Amino acid sequence: MEINNNGALSRVLGDYALPEKKQGPVAQKDLGRDEFLKLLIAQLENQDPTNPQENGEFVAQLAQFSQLEETQKMGGNFEQFASAFQSTQHLQATSLVGRPVHVASDFTALGESGAVSVLADFDNAVQSASLTVSNKSGEVVDSFELGSQSEGQKEFIWTGTNAKDERFPPGNYYFEVSASGGQEATSVPIYLSANVNSVTIEPGGGLTLNLASIGKVSMADIIQIN
Repeated sequence: MEINNNGALSRVLGDYALPEKKQGPVAQKDLGRDEFLKLLIAQLENQDPTNPQENGEFVAQLAQFSQLEETQKMGGNFEQFASAFQSTQHLQATSLVGRPVHVASDFTALGESGAVSVLADFDNAVQSASLTVSNKSGEVVDSFELGSQSEGQKEFIWTGTNAKDERFPPGNYYFEVSASGGQEATSVPIYLSANVNSVTIEPGGGLTLNLASIGKVSMADIIQIN
């Protein structure tokens, strides 16, 4: 199921609503409380009067049955909770449509308006860093000196305009952040912003986000929702 607007909310509610409890007799295949008590009474009535069963054994049997019954109830409650939690996740996913998220990628789309957010992960503090932007032909269209950077994740914004405040043509652009700690420059892992065009609910219940230009990405791969 693919959700590309919030109007799909009602359909998701219908598809993932918890089933109503059915009325009427249900055939019991497992040993219930009544059956257990009948067996226990039969055991008491048919025990050897010269060698009766100890009270502790009856108490142990009752305790084991009580524990099993509680475990079965907990299992049923957990299944209902898991179903409700999954439904909530799916409903919340509809709110992501049209919003930007960050995902590991070296390219993303520049639209008619707006900027591109670049998250860079610096494993260590570096003396200097730089950001390079290239078009799909590999031609460098923009570059920035970012200066020294401390360890951690840092955000940089590319406005999509040149020094004359002229906007670059819409399309895919490639990004690279390189850093130098006094030795040879190395590439830094980056995450780019991209708009969510739609959300796909997979048969197993997983969520796949369809990102502009980048394509399909698992919900688990998203590191930030803006």
